[in-house]
Amino acid sequence: MPADRAPTRIQQKNRAAILDAALDVFSAQGFRGATVDQIASAAGLSKPNLLYYFPSKEAIHAAVLEQLLDTWLDPLRALDPEGEPLEEILAYMRRKLEMSRDLPRESRLFANEIVQGAPRIHDVLSTDLKQLVDEKAAVLEAWADAGRIARVHPYHLIFSIWSLTQHYADFDVQVRAVLGDEDPFAAAPEFLETLYRRLLTPPARA
Repeated sequence: MPADRAPTRIQQKNRAAILDAALDVFSAQGFRGATVDQIASAAGLSKPNLLYYFPSKEAIHAAVLEQLLDTWLDPLRALDPEGEPLEEILAYMRRKLEMSRDLPRESRLFANEIVQGAPRIHDVLSTDLKQLVDEKAAVLEAWADAGRIARVHPYHLIFSIWSLTQHYADFDVQVRAVLGDEDPFAAAPEFLETLYRRLLTPPARA
């Protein structure tokens, strides 16, 4: 789409429809399995019309990932060094769990990209993500040094929160097959909160 003038309302609507359709297709099919034809059909547009906005599948995928990555990093950015440590960590865990409930397509798209070796976002993982995780790991280490949380490996604590929350989106079919009619998110928040409270409460406060 030409970048020398502001997009019209219809152009904005079509672009949003393409990105939403692409999120559906990429999260279900992965990058390799997705096609421009599939995305155009899901967006309710002709292929030539779609290509007016994005010149290739790669360009669509890059736009979806760019939009996703900012959303994906926000919960960790919100962990406040000045807050009450245990409550900050639990709030981060809850935000990640809510994202699995509310944004399952985004979670699966991110997982698909990682499983494929992160060819399109590796630079971001090794720069923006690493810098953010390093920063928050230092906060966790400082809280442990001050005796405000139990001492645990800060990076593996963050990894565990990622895995225990994103599992509900990335393995949704398996989770629902095992639980049957039970809502996966009914008991998960209380279970995970209990788990992390027990892990992170300093011995003197236990």
